[in-house]
Amino acid sequence: MTYVIVHALAPIFVIMLLGFWAGKAKMVDNKNVSLLNIFVMDFALPAALFSATVQTPWAGIIAQSPLIVVLVLAMWITYAAIYSLAVSVFKKSPQDAAVLTLTVALPNYAALGLPILGSVLGEGSATSLSVAVSIACGSVLMTPFCLLILEREKARAEGGNTGSTLAMLPVLMWRSVKKPIVWGPLLGVVLSAFGLKMPELLLSSIKPLGLSATAAALFLTGVILSARKLAINTMVISATITKLLIQPAIAWGIVLVLGLHGSVAITAILMIALAAGFFGVVFGNRFGVQSPDAEAVLLLSSVLCILSLPLFISLTSGM
Repeated sequence: MTYVIVHALAPIFVIMLLGFWAGKAKMVDNKNVSLLNIFVMDFALPAALFSATVQTPWAGIIAQSPLIVVLVLAMWITYAAIYSLAVSVFKKSPQDAAVLTLTVALPNYAALGLPILGSVLGEGSATSLSVAVSIACGSVLMTPFCLLILEREKARAEGGNTGSTLAMLPVLMWRSVKKPIVWGPLLGVVLSAFGLKMPELLLSSIKPLGLSATAAALFLTGVILSARKLAINTMVISATITKLLIQPAIAWGIVLVLGLHGSVAITAILMIALAAGFFGVVFGNRFGVQSPDAEAVLLLSSVLCILSLPLFISLTSGM
């Protein structure tokens, strides 16, 4: 099992390392990655998320509702706890806290979901559907939280609006919904709900963009990291422990409360137990927000999940 996990993680580290090397060698300007960020955030990732959601049958999404409940609650609880801790205890700025929180709360479904879940439950349509649903949950129900905070702070910095968050909410939501990274997967879910099938020509046309999404995002993350000095501190350690141990434990508790068992329970816990995702770091860079803690958590959790994932795989084997 350790081999399977290492095999799944290897592409992540290799691609990030290539991006890191490209930045350090000045092959890419690691101080100005706006063009690469636009490609990732406005084209590649939205295309991948739209393809994943629009091709997920609505009946299949409904059938996965217990999984959705566990994933969403585990992510929301973690998001609220880490954001409060970062702002109240560690005195992080709202922007920094938002990026860090999204990094911790949203697992790396896109890169690790299928290899890990496939190795445990076997590859097949059911496994692929579970991973697609997990990605949809993260993109539709998690990323807007981070975007709302980043948009709010951006508006306040520009002096355009200094009112309360509640008063700014309609404008902030509109700004967030207008971004392809939000409306892409959301449109896919809506079309799936209405049973509308996209023309095969359209799907095949955007497929190369979708296939490049994860690699481009990881490469971009490596470039971003090459311009930083990573430091381990109490916030980073706390966030990493939360990601690898506490968040999966929260998911386990929800599974027990709901009385779930079998493949649904295993899927829910293992999806949450995955390493931190790259969305937070990439989102932050798009808004000019640097979060060294988020970057450190991304790297640490990706390394240490080699130890934590086998633990949860063993613990869930009898469910």
